[in-house]
Amino acid sequence: MTTVWNAAGAPAGQRAAAVREAVGSRVVRVEIALPDDPGDIDVELTLSDAGPVQVLTVRSMATTVTRSPRLARDGAEPQLFLTLQGAGESAMAQHGRHARLRTGEFAVYTTTNPYTLMFDHGLDAHFFRIPVAELALPEPALREVCARALGPGNPVAELTAGYLRRIADSPDLRSRAVAGSLAQPTIDLVRAALLSGLADPSLGRESMESTLELRLMEYLHTHLGDHGLTAAKIAAAHHVSVRHLYTVLSRAGVSLGDWLRTHRLEACRRELARPRSRTRTIASIAHQWGFADATHFSRAFRRTYGLTPRDWRDAKSR
Repeated sequence: MTTVWNAAGAPAGQRAAAVREAVGSRVVRVEIALPDDPGDIDVELTLSDAGPVQVLTVRSMATTVTRSPRLARDGAEPQLFLTLQGAGESAMAQHGRHARLRTGEFAVYTTTNPYTLMFDHGLDAHFFRIPVAELALPEPALREVCARALGPGNPVAELTAGYLRRIADSPDLRSRAVAGSLAQPTIDLVRAALLSGLADPSLGRESMESTLELRLMEYLHTHLGDHGLTAAKIAAAHHVSVRHLYTVLSRAGVSLGDWLRTHRLEACRRELARPRSRTRTIASIAHQWGFADATHFSRAFRRTYGLTPRDWRDAKSR
């Protein structure tokens, strides 16, 4: 869903406060330098949510945005912001580093540390907000890559910038029906771009390996209902061999086939118990959660829970 907010819709005497509240309540709490004359306050926000990813396009007059040390300690869920520069230039600072962004370049910063964004000639940029937990990168890697300009000259970053711009510029790609399916690929591509920008490649390799188990389990939960979810497909999505995939899962105490069957059955059991699902066929629920054969699903359900899917649903509807 995409919403547009324009400061012009707020009464002149409340315009500055409205801008700060719109940004603080919908995006992140920051301090924003605004003109004294309400007539000079020109801000438009276009916000879209795609699962855990928020896409924000901002057009405004020249301004400086600051996340102070006090705000950085506000206890909110840690977020990573990516600024993709449009026309003109901007600058940012975090961790004692300064980055100047030109058209087509991007840089990232996190909400758990103070930062400053400077738009001396007006603001024309797209911002992507991603929960830090979704990126599954350790703090040293994030700190290393923050406030560094990425884009032309780095093939992965250049690809990422073009991809992100296309999403931000296309109303169809920002629509809820499409954007949700792009959330995970977007996170994966941003992660790859950040790792490609690390000065020490070994840190990137270590970071990816250290978070592989977490990323694999998140992938399994996200794609639990996918048909044709095989070890080969999972391994390919994470750029590892099937053998290494099984090694990592084994260390986590996970047998892939058993894990998928157990969690799919549990998802079906929860769905069958919901009042809104009473008019759905059992076969459709089984199919939703990755079971291609309804008969096989029913037998597996009964072996696991001691009731047929229909008996379970009937018992929950009484």
